[in-house]
Amino acid sequence: MLTTTRNPQSDAQQLRAQFLAAKREQKLRNRDAAAAIGITEGEALAACVGAEAIRLLPNFIEILEEVPQLGAVMALTRNDNVVHEKDGVYEKMSHNGQVGLALGEAIDLRIFYKQWHFGCAVIEEVTRGSESSLQKSLQFYDLHGEAVHKVFLREHSNHAAFDELVARWRDPQQLAGITVEPAPPAAIDKNDAEIDGDGFHTAWRNMTDTHQFFGLLRDFGVSRTQALRLAPPQFVRQVDNGAVRLILDQAAASGLPIMVFVGNRGMIQIHSGPVSNIKPMEPWLNVLDSGFNLHLREDKIASSWVVSKPTSDGEVTSLELFDADGGTIAMLFGVRKPGQPELPAWRAAAMSLPLLPTEADAEAQA
Repeated sequence: MLTTTRNPQSDAQQLRAQFLAAKREQKLRNRDAAAAIGITEGEALAACVGAEAIRLLPNFIEILEEVPQLGAVMALTRNDNVVHEKDGVYEKMSHNGQVGLALGEAIDLRIFYKQWHFGCAVIEEVTRGSESSLQKSLQFYDLHGEAVHKVFLREHSNHAAFDELVARWRDPQQLAGITVEPAPPAAIDKNDAEIDGDGFHTAWRNMTDTHQFFGLLRDFGVSRTQALRLAPPQFVRQVDNGAVRLILDQAAASGLPIMVFVGNRGMIQIHSGPVSNIKPMEPWLNVLDSGFNLHLREDKIASSWVVSKPTSDGEVTSLELFDADGGTIAMLFGVRKPGQPELPAWRAAAMSLPLLPTEADAEAQA
C-alpha cells in the first residue's frame, strides 16, 4: 500500500518503463506489476498516458451513463481480496447527486462517484495462448490509486461507440501521472463498554429495511465487525471460514439462486442468479460461469458471519466475509426482490453452515 505522495509527472516515463518491464518479464497483471515496483495501479496507468492510456476528463457520471452505448461488455469491480466480473449491458443508469445506479438485468451497480479521482481509456495488446489482440477498456481509480471500476470491451461490443465516447471525453492536455494520497488506516473500534448495548439491540430489532443497518453503525459509532459481535445473539452466528466454499457448493448443486456483493470505496457490484462451476485453485476460490466470474482469496478471510436483519418483509439472511482489518470482502444473500420474503432454501443453507469452533471445542477435542 502506498505511504507517500509522488510528483505526478516528473517520473512518469521511468515508472511506465519499470511497469511494462515488470509485466513483460514477470508475466504479471497490471495491479501486480504496479505493486512489484512499489506503486499503485492507478499511478501505473497514469504513467502510461500518451501511450497505452488516454486520460479522460473527470466527468465520471456522464461517461459511465454513456456506457450503455457500448453494448454487451464485461464489468469488473474488486477490492484487495476478491474480483467480481459480470458480462452484460449497462441499463437503467441514473444518479442522485454523487450516488449512481445501474439496474440492468445482468449488470447491477451502486456507484459512489465522490470517490472517483482518475479515469482513462486503455488500449493494450494482450496475448492469450499464441494469439495477440487489442484489448479496450475504461478504467477508473480513487484518490489512493486503487481501482474502483473497469469496463472491458468484448469482441462483440460496439467498438465504434467506444472510440466516439473516448474522443468526446478525452482530456485535451493528456498529462501523464497522478498524485495519490495514502489510504486511511483501518478504523480502531471503540471499547465495547462505551457502546449503548441496550439501545443498540433495540435499534437492531426495530430495523424494517436492510439499508437501515448503515445508519445503525453510524448512530452507535461501531464498525461492521464490532456490530456483529455486539448484536442480539439470535441474529448473528460466527461460522467457520470455509463457509463461503460450502455455500457456493450447495448453491451449485441445488440450483439455488444467490446474490454476491463485492465492493470498494467507489462501487458495489452485484451478481444475482445461479452459480454452477465452482473451482478452488489455492489460494483462490473461483466461480467460472458463463457471464459471471468470481475470484476470492480464501486465505484472506479472517472472519465469517451469518447475519439476520429484520425487515418489513421478514428477516433477511446474509453470509458476510471480512479481512483481518475488518474490511468487507464480500456478502452473499439469497435472490430476493423488494416486497418479497427471502427464499427459505437460502435461509436453511445459511443456517446449516458450521459454527466457528470455540477454544472450549478445541480443548474438548484435544
